[in-house]
Parts: sequence; C-alpha cells; structure tokens
Amino acid sequence: MSEPLDDRLQRLLGGEHLAPLRKRLRRRFERAPLDSAIAQIRVDGLGAEEHAALAVLLGRPQRYASSLQFDVELADGNLRRSGVASSLREALERLDGPITHLAAARLRQESLWSNVVDGCTHPDLVGLLAMPEGTGLLKRLARQDAAVASKLCRSAEAVLCCLPARGIARSQLAANVLGDAHALDNRQPVATLVLAAWRRRDLRSQSNESDSLLGSAERARDTWARAGVLVNQLARPVLFLNLPVKSAGSGDRTGEPSYLSLRSLLRAPPSWDVAGCRIFVCENPNLVATAADRWGCGCAPLVCTDGMPAAAQRTLLSQLVLAEARLCYHGDFDWPGLRIANHVMREHKAAPWRFNAADYVAAVRSASGLAQHLDGTTVEASWDDGLAAAMRDHGVAVAEEAVAAQLLSDLGD
Repeated sequence: MSEPLDDRLQRLLGGEHLAPLRKRLRRRFERAPLDSAIAQIRVDGLGAEEHAALAVLLGRPQRYASSLQFDVELADGNLRRSGVASSLREALERLDGPITHLAAARLRQESLWSNVVDGCTHPDLVGLLAMPEGTGLLKRLARQDAAVASKLCRSAEAVLCCLPARGIARSQLAANVLGDAHALDNRQPVATLVLAAWRRRDLRSQSNESDSLLGSAERARDTWARAGVLVNQLARPVLFLNLPVKSAGSGDRTGEPSYLSLRSLLRAPPSWDVAGCRIFVCENPNLVATAADRWGCGCAPLVCTDGMPAAAQRTLLSQLVLAEARLCYHGDFDWPGLRIANHVMREHKAAPWRFNAADYVAAVRSASGLAQHLDGTTVEASWDDGLAAAMRDHGVAVAEEAVAAQLLSDLGD
C-alpha cells in the first residue's frame, strides 16, 4: 500500500486550485538535463494562491508577484526540516505520481532499440535497419515496443534465411518456419518486414538505393515471386510465343501461343536459349494471337505482359534478362501504357520497340479511324522526353492493335 498523504503537504501544495502550479514544477523536473541536478526554478504567470503557496514553502513574505525564482536546495531543506517530504520532487510525486525524467527515458529507449538492431545478423535485415525508414518501419510494426520488435526480427531472419526459395507456397513457408500458415499473409508484421528487406536487396542490386523501398507500388505477390515464394501461384499465367529453349519442352518453338504459370517458372524454370537474342514484348494478348496467325513458327520470340506485368510476367522477363536476352517493348499509346512501359524498361532494361514520339505521330496519322480521345493524368516516358509532349499536343490515344501491321513486319523478319 502507498504511504498516506501528509495533511500538511496537502494543505501546502495540494488541491485542484494548485494543480497548474504543480504541473509546471513537474515539467521542470521532467526536462532536467541528463547529468546534472536542477539548481533553480523560475515560475511565471503566478496567480495569488500559487504565489502564496510558494511563499509559505520558501519562507518568504506574502507580497504578491506574478513571477518567482527560487533555489531548489532551499525548498528541499524546508520540506525536510518540516518532515513533510525529503525534497520538492518527492512532494510532487506523492501528490500526483512519479515524474518521468525525459532525457533518461529517451536514453533507456535508445539503448533498448540499439540492442534490438545490434542483435540482428542477417545481412538483408541489418541493411534495412541501418536506414532511418527501416527502423521507423520496425518501430511502427512493433508499436514502439522493443521486446516485440526483437521477436519480429528473429522471425524475419528465420524467413530470410530460407530465401531465395524455389517455388514454395507462402503458406507452406510460414508453417515450416514460423509454425503458423498465416504468419506471412498480407499486412502481417513479419511479412511486411521480410518484404521490405527483400525490396532493399533488389534496389541495391539495381543501384537504386535512393528509391523508396517502403513506398514501393509493387504488389507483395510480385516481391514474393522474386524471392521464389508462390502466392496465388496459378493466377495470370504469362503468355508467349516461340521462346527458344535449350531442350525440348514447354517454351519450344511451336508457332502456337503458350502459357506458363508462376508455379512452373519457379519450380521448373526452362533453360532459355536466348543469349544475345532480341525478344519482343507487347502489352496486349491480341497481338500474340495475330502474330501466331500471320507467322506461326516463323514469328520472332514474343512475350505479352497483359497490361501491367504480374508475378508470372515479371518472373519470365527477369529469367530472360538473366539468360542475356535483349528485350524490346511496345504498348498502348496512352497514359497507362506509358506507365507500364516505364516499369518494363526500368525493371527489365528493355528498349523501346516502335514506341517513340515519331512512332506515335505516324500512328496517329495512319490509324485515325481507330484512335480514341486521350484521357487521364499525364505520364512522362522515361526513354523519350518528347513522347508525352506529342501525346498531349494531339490528344489522341492509339491502341497497340491499331499499329499491328508495323509490329508484325518486325516479327516476321
């Protein structure tokens, strides 16, 4: 049980009418320097009752003044001699509870968080937490609790030690490593930490560490795929035509459009025979069908992103780049098309394929009957400063299918 409050202390500094004064005195102790005691306190804006209480405490005349400065040692000595409290700080704590020394509390917290970071050993997690946004993410996920953060880090490191995987389902990875099949579901703290560490790893490999790893627009499913982990592994398989492989099997040059799932690409990736080969990449599946009808087995290798590339599309494009293919990209001449093209060219080092300002102007002239009004927010083309300006000037969107004749001529060479 707490010690009963001395009536004399209550009469001296207690009561609601003196609560504002006590709050100001407490704040001064809270903000004391880390390595030195408070010698003097000055209180301004005193009311008559507040001044009278301090005058009694300090043994001063009751002549009212709106401000008062006093030595803390004098107040402590008077309280000790009266037997009310051993110090002014103790008196304030007995009246309103413990006073938190903010500088000492900050130092303790810094020490706790430093221990959390120092306890990490996996290089990807260590690198993430060396960045201010990485430690900020960890603190948010742990709700500012260092003990919770330490557990999160141990779990994240256990998962990172299993990456890159080779086509394991995310739920299976979570069950194997963390004992809970849902521990790596979207927005789970461990999953968020692992994905941030993996994105930083990829940014480093691309020399883009200045990019925001926490504000990435990339979907979690696509990041997991690059780490060899399957999420919804049969959704949106990638469409392609005549991709050469080193051995017979899926992807052989059949003249017919083919599909590969993310599951197949990660678990049994084909041995692509594309070193030095130009691989055409388009946005729309209709172009693949048209190319197959027109050229069949004689068509150049062609891959379709089917809009913004999903996990399977990104995985195939990455495999082709690793196999030393040269990617050439074409898409719709509209703002979403430029956004997709920026992604493909940035992430997979593709070159434009009939996708510059001059090509757009020619397409507007030759495909006027198929053109549509250009709507939406402007997107700059990273590969051609003049393309977005030309599109704004003409105000016309041109679908990829509208220029199929020119693209087919390249595919049949």
